[in-house]
Amino acid sequence: MNYLHHWLCHSGHWKKVVHERVPWVISNSNLGSDVLELGPGPGLTTDLLKQSVQRLTAIELDAEMASSLRARLQESNVDVVTGDAAAMPFPDARFSGGVSFTMLHHVPSPKLQDKLLGEVWRVLQPGGWFVGSDSIQSLLMRLIHIGDTLVPIDPDKFGVRLRGAGFEVLEIEKRAGVFRFQARKPG
Repeated sequence: MNYLHHWLCHSGHWKKVVHERVPWVISNSNLGSDVLELGPGPGLTTDLLKQSVQRLTAIELDAEMASSLRARLQESNVDVVTGDAAAMPFPDARFSGGVSFTMLHHVPSPKLQDKLLGEVWRVLQPGGWFVGSDSIQSLLMRLIHIGDTLVPIDPDKFGVRLRGAGFEVLEIEKRAGVFRFQARKPG
């Protein structure tokens, strides 16, 4: 992550965005009691999610971020695992629900993004919900990611990709600069 991107992800502005976005993304969903969060980064979304679920497991690829988040949340209902969400160390049907907030564009190729979607499908219980959001490509997004991995998700084609992984697509909704998705593993 470049300096600007790192700063932004830890800023008061991003915290405000997260506080608005998380309720929008998880509204009308049924995540259940044992939820998986993909790529929490510094954990701003984790801080909100842990208040609304019984148990939360966060998988983070960046070992330093995972270690920091693990230390900060060690006395909570959150388990932080260092690992790759495209090759998760969890058994089949382990989680009741899954969430992804503004991280899919950090996965370095569409092929790996699709592999990640397949992994989420694998670790969800039948009937489990997978919800999330990501930024829509823009000039500002490209500037923030100079020197970073940026593989934008096209919200108009994302439903096909979710279905390709086995999900039933419930909703994809676009707003200015962002989209949310709600999908479910058939049960």
